[in-house]
Amino acid sequence: MGDFHAMSETSQTQGQVADAVKGNWVDRLAPAPTRPFLRLSRADRPIGTWLLLLPCWWGLLLGAGQTGTFTLHDAWIALGCAIGAFLMRGAGCTWNDITDRNIDDKVARTRSRPIPSGQVSVRAALAWMVVQSLVSFGILLTFNWAAIGLGVLSLLPVCVYPFAKRFTWWPQVFLGLAFNWGALLAYTAHTGSLGWPAVALYVAGIAWTLFYDTIYAFQDVEDDALIGVKSTARLFGETPRPWLRGFMVAATLLMALAVIGALAPGGNILALVVGLGAPWAFAWHMAWQLSRLDPGDGGICLRLFRSNRDAGLLVLPFLAGAVAL
Repeated sequence: MGDFHAMSETSQTQGQVADAVKGNWVDRLAPAPTRPFLRLSRADRPIGTWLLLLPCWWGLLLGAGQTGTFTLHDAWIALGCAIGAFLMRGAGCTWNDITDRNIDDKVARTRSRPIPSGQVSVRAALAWMVVQSLVSFGILLTFNWAAIGLGVLSLLPVCVYPFAKRFTWWPQVFLGLAFNWGALLAYTAHTGSLGWPAVALYVAGIAWTLFYDTIYAFQDVEDDALIGVKSTARLFGETPRPWLRGFMVAATLLMALAVIGALAPGGNILALVVGLGAPWAFAWHMAWQLSRLDPGDGGICLRLFRSNRDAGLLVLPFLAGAVAL
């Protein structure tokens, strides 16, 4: 019986990616032939889907707060964004792994990914990327034309991001441009046009991405230095805290500006006060992360990076409360 359990556990974890969440559903429950593709989409590491989805929900609620309405179609926008975030994050990660296949095999944390480890061929990965993108595009077509146009434009930063670490010390900016695009798209899907509060929220998200992805990049500083890959974690060297604190402050102030721009014209002071609770809670969580950060401890950095799901979730009840009021 012991041998059976050992064999079962081995079959579940065979091909597991090094930084996957332990006991994730892909390794435990997904049919074996699908696992390499789900790993390619990072389905075994759901934090990226959350970080792509949360700005979408922020933008939707910001727009709803501005107009004072939340309809059944808005519920579909929220659900469509969730499905689309899973699929487009998967497509983006697949593209990233295709372009990075000759780098990932030289980094300890990434050489177990499906392409460098031989689980998936480049041709199969390209086909998988196209399938995910097409399904996402089908969802996008249910939104208004302005949102559809923004969705198509989002492909530009998605395509550029994997190459950024080759030519700039600030690849996290390009990640932020791609990962926070949903704030613009979902706001526009609700309101029908793009307004400056959504742009302020978008830039707040970019500052947040600089914060959390610098923390994430501390895990790879040594390997990145050996192979010549650039990152803000390498750029900031031994003094990252002032930079991270600056990103935290920028994200907080810009989110507060977005909330004021969306809610103040309505004249509902209570809704504005509740809405401003969003950047307040957001800032406190980032401050908590900074208090526990140890750039030299990869385990701590990974846990803090993953905790940004909670930082983003803290924004939602305050924006939702402002909509309700």
